[in-house]
Amino acid sequence: MRSPSRCLLSRWILLIGIVLALAAAACGPRHQGPTEILWDRWGVPHIHAPEPGELFRAFGWAQMKNHANLILRLYGEARGRAAEYWGESYLVSDRYLRTMGVSERAQQWYGAQSPRFKGYLDRFVEGMNAYARRHPESVDPEMEVVLPLGPTDVLGHLQRVIHLSFVGREVTFGRARQPVPGSNGWAIAPSRTAGGNAMLLVNPHLPWSSFFTWFEVHWKTPEVDAYGATLVGMPILGLGFNDHLGWTHTTNPLDGIDLFELTLVEGGYRWDGAVKGFETETQSIRVRRPDGTVRRETLEVRRSVHGPVLEVKGDKAVAVRLAGLDQPHMFEQYWDMIRARNLEEFESALRRLQVPIFNVIYADREGHILYLFGGRTPVRSRGRWQDWQGVVPGDRSETLWTRTHPYEELPRVVDPSNGWLQNANDPPWSSTLPGLLNPGDFPAYLAPRGLRFRAQRSLRMLQQGRKIDFESLSRYKHSTRMEMADRILDELTAAVGPQSGKLARQAAQVLEEWDRRTEAQSRGAVLFAEWVRTLGAGMFATPWQETEPLTTPKGLANPVAAVAALERAARNTIDRFGSVDVPWGEVYRLRIGERDLPASGGPSRLGVFRSLEFAPEKDGRFRALFGDSFVALVEFSRPVRAKALLSYGNASQSDSPHRGDQLALFARKQLRPVWRTRKEIEAHLESREVLSSIAHQ
Repeated sequence: MRSPSRCLLSRWILLIGIVLALAAAACGPRHQGPTEILWDRWGVPHIHAPEPGELFRAFGWAQMKNHANLILRLYGEARGRAAEYWGESYLVSDRYLRTMGVSERAQQWYGAQSPRFKGYLDRFVEGMNAYARRHPESVDPEMEVVLPLGPTDVLGHLQRVIHLSFVGREVTFGRARQPVPGSNGWAIAPSRTAGGNAMLLVNPHLPWSSFFTWFEVHWKTPEVDAYGATLVGMPILGLGFNDHLGWTHTTNPLDGIDLFELTLVEGGYRWDGAVKGFETETQSIRVRRPDGTVRRETLEVRRSVHGPVLEVKGDKAVAVRLAGLDQPHMFEQYWDMIRARNLEEFESALRRLQVPIFNVIYADREGHILYLFGGRTPVRSRGRWQDWQGVVPGDRSETLWTRTHPYEELPRVVDPSNGWLQNANDPPWSSTLPGLLNPGDFPAYLAPRGLRFRAQRSLRMLQQGRKIDFESLSRYKHSTRMEMADRILDELTAAVGPQSGKLARQAAQVLEEWDRRTEAQSRGAVLFAEWVRTLGAGMFATPWQETEPLTTPKGLANPVAAVAALERAARNTIDRFGSVDVPWGEVYRLRIGERDLPASGGPSRLGVFRSLEFAPEKDGRFRALFGDSFVALVEFSRPVRAKALLSYGNASQSDSPHRGDQLALFARKQLRPVWRTRKEIEAHLESREVLSSIAHQ
């Protein structure tokens, strides 16, 4: 039997332990010292904060330091007041955002936030406003009108970028259609890696400007040590990793928008054999004139059961319905994703489906990999994917969808036996090969079938069967091999015979000697790209076949026409650039400010994995303005190993040294090491900011 004194001592020890445990739970681990931003020599902020509210405040401050004028313009546009601030050229955008109810919905979404996350949004804009007050010289005079910022500005910006632009990418509303955003993403299981650790490739392809601009950051608090990137103006990481796991997104062919044609009649529009009235609202838009005076314009907003009316022509109108506008918690979902420590916790956050679009490609330290065809796909009554791509009848309830598919009904693959998952904006059926997702098991409207050349190149590299180490992953990522050339070039050059013209024979010889890449020094790539443009559609004899996913389309449909187009392409190339074998990088350039470098990489439609899209310049060359943007390679070793690059640099302020400072690395196909320990960061430190002293200024 134990003595009374020993029992009493044991109880005291137990009581003290309970008290200490409760105190630790209440207080949690604490970061000692003030909130700091350690800026490395590439302009990446490493935010060290004692708790999440301080993290969000510092994140707002850091974004304003590197992107103040861009953020203010984007937030001003998202308010639907840009014409009031900056003139007539913004009027079409204002009408669209007002018609879609962005500002009103931002107010509703703010009220729907949890108390915790409402506070985080408040702190984020507090940091932004504090930076603008402390550094007024960083704000252009024309942008001052947008200040101060509020949390509803963040939520309005979210809707404009994610819902209206990514989900609603087919709606132009009087504007030129933007290029469809793309991306590459790979997750590789330990069974396919040389080091026995899962690896992740993060590789979005977006325009290099406006609200598609990425901002790279490192977060460090007692509960999170995360690295990644977000679209500028967003308060949360959109792509990232921690010590346990990471994910990337690619834009999926998700149809979350429909345009409905309405027949107008007296009193409204036809609906299920009767007449239904519109909900109407009249708004006033202020428009700034060049002389500084302001005029007013009336906007009548009409809404049908489908959604807002975008266009009226005669007795017809077009209304739009957009998925995800009833899901206000996207930022909080991402917060829980970046704090997750394993697949179960990560999927618990994913299941909320607050993010209305995007594939998810995931890998973790335990060796799991995952692909998800994410987002909000409407539950439709019938039809194939292509049946819903145009304007659909809006006169009956049969075509009106009212709910979206839950998580359990979405295409998903976890830990395939071949050890890899990928997406290059292809449908979910090719997330791995042999395919594990049968299209017949899902509604025919959920996603299209087909495989474009960049996705084929992605799959071909992964199917090679060799174990992949960190260095080979980097080589694959930077591949400029042109899949279309591999498919058709031999037949094209064979079609050029002795009877062909001299210039056609010269061009064929250039193409035979070409390395089939778009390296800066590649000779023949400019000619081939011009031939593709000259020949136009209908090139292939055999279209893409589901039974031959990596070898079709194939065959020249019309060899005679192809040779004639080659001769014209050769003449055009000589006339414009002086030589039929001009190097790719002499014509296709990387230009930001005073920097002007040769490009390596090429258009997605030609099957180049290192995707770049170009626009013509006044000097006849082409400038990269879209494509490879933020890149990260992550190996979930102990510790995590990572490299990254932000092609155009981590700042857009005109006086920032980091505007375009990574372009030379991009031209050389090099990545930077990711620094996450304080020792590494301080060894490459540019400056240090302590934020505790400006908390409420």
